[in-house]
Amino acid sequence: MRGQLIGTPPDAGAEPDLGHHGDAEATPGLVDLAVNVRQAPMPDWLADPVVAALADLAAYPDPGPARAAVAARHRRPPEEALLTAGAAEGFVLIARALREARRPVVVHPQFTEPEAALRAAGHPVERVLLDPAEDFRLDPARVPADADLVMIGNPTNPTSVLHPAAALAELARPGRVLVVDEAFADTTLAPGVDGEPESLAARRDLPGLVVVRSLTKTWGLAGLRIGYLLGEAGLLARFAAAQPLWAVSTPALAAATACAGPTAVAAERAIAAQLAADRDHLVARLSALPGVRVAGRPTSAFVLIHRPGAAAVRERLRERGWAVRRGDTFPGLGPDWLRIAVRDPETTDAFTRVLADILEA
Repeated sequence: MRGQLIGTPPDAGAEPDLGHHGDAEATPGLVDLAVNVRQAPMPDWLADPVVAALADLAAYPDPGPARAAVAARHRRPPEEALLTAGAAEGFVLIARALREARRPVVVHPQFTEPEAALRAAGHPVERVLLDPAEDFRLDPARVPADADLVMIGNPTNPTSVLHPAAALAELARPGRVLVVDEAFADTTLAPGVDGEPESLAARRDLPGLVVVRSLTKTWGLAGLRIGYLLGEAGLLARFAAAQPLWAVSTPALAAATACAGPTAVAAERAIAAQLAADRDHLVARLSALPGVRVAGRPTSAFVLIHRPGAAAVRERLRERGWAVRRGDTFPGLGPDWLRIAVRDPETTDAFTRVLADILEA
């Protein structure tokens, strides 16, 4: 079932493979710049409760304490949080619970699982394609006024664009469910802002708002599968009704509780500050290469670049031991786009030297 395209992609072609993800690129033996999960050991304050939870596996998981902790972090009551097996499960629950949606719209380029989940649940999907010439910035007026389900990322994977909270808030209205994917919100930083700039996670005044969060990126927990939804209690009850029993494991619940505490929040801010410096280093190195254009002003753990012939460049990089994320599986992009994860300066320098050799060959 194909949906309508609202806007024309810059590289029109075959329908993108929505099921392709960066882990398919990061095959053994390659340096992984394709997956956006932070590569660092778990701190003791996180590892210890996760390991301790293994002693409780004979009992069924109790999500209550973790739910309360996550909700409190975002200044919400417990009934306005729902723990999920990663953000991906959250998209599935939304798609299944809101079968009455008449005009679902997904704003692209963005993470493909929201659209994939909608299609799997039988929804026809319309796409609003943001313009690379405008640095993929959101114009709320481009979203159809009668769209009753709207999905958008912030900061957006793969563009690394952080949309203003005010622009996103314009999309909220009675009769519409607005889903904002904030899987990478904890990677963002802004001068003079104590917390996560442009996040809507604590907003309780916007009708139909659902915020999707992930704990797998910053804390390297992709294999543990832990995320959560935030929103109106009535909506979350509908999503919970579509969720299997005991969907989130006891170790994952322990991780959620630990990551909601003040130690974790402070650590996230420190990590975001280091990430900003590492990202600036990567952007500077990429911008110095011939024919490479960095999209917009990146704000997250990855950078999107445009370079004619990028598909062939990606294959050459693989031959030289480096994995980067292809762009042609994201609606609105095409084969001349690549997404590159931010790593430490030494890794960036080694990577950009290899990339420079390939581009100059």
